[in-house]
Amino acid sequence: MRRHNSDGQPAYRRIQGAIRQRIERGALRPGDLVDSERELAKAHRVSLMTARHALADLAREGVVERRHGAGTFVAPPKIHFNKLMSYTEQMAARGLQPRSKIVSSSVISTEHEIAARLGLSASHRLIKIERVRQAADEPFALETCYLSYAEFSNLIDSPLDRASLFTILEREYGVEIAYADEEIDATAADNKTAELMAVPRGSPLLRMRQLIYSTKGKATVYVLGLYRSGRHTLMIRRFR
Repeated sequence: MRRHNSDGQPAYRRIQGAIRQRIERGALRPGDLVDSERELAKAHRVSLMTARHALADLAREGVVERRHGAGTFVAPPKIHFNKLMSYTEQMAARGLQPRSKIVSSSVISTEHEIAARLGLSASHRLIKIERVRQAADEPFALETCYLSYAEFSNLIDSPLDRASLFTILEREYGVEIAYADEEIDATAADNKTAELMAVPRGSPLLRMRQLIYSTKGKATVYVLGLYRSGRHTLMIRRFR
């Protein structure tokens, strides 16, 4: 039995990589049965223990779910809010292909409270970008971003259906994201949100309001995010 491949990669990592690739390509979808430990061991010419290690690690990461007496299944994708990351970075960390659908992209001057949060005058024009975030071909979240139009006017024409907002801000505007202040609560899906996220009206959602700051300490982006509660986990460490 081989414990490493030709480039020195541990065999269990090779197995995990193969499973992640099948998920990313859509060959395995949430709820699909993954090959058993015995099948993986035979296909990759490794020991049963190595195959078991590979699946156990994927289960700890939330990529798969192990059901006693039934087998191992692809888990519904989840996002962990432990670290401030772009959606693109979050999906890459889960081994998933990020996809976004732009619902609307406009310039507004009616969100006075949001303008104030961004340190702008009440009449200041804002860019408003509303996107449905997808993973594994299912709606994951509805996010609406607000930024200063005077500072980021070209964003209105940026390909934000396939590009990271954080990356565009850094590369095209020299703005590096540092941290966010967040308010989190629960809400229910209204008619529009339910339709966009393919959930029943009134479904529970996790609502997050983020005021995102640059490394210079300037409030730069305000985000209102509505997330499918069963697909997101907020991990908190508390000290006494």
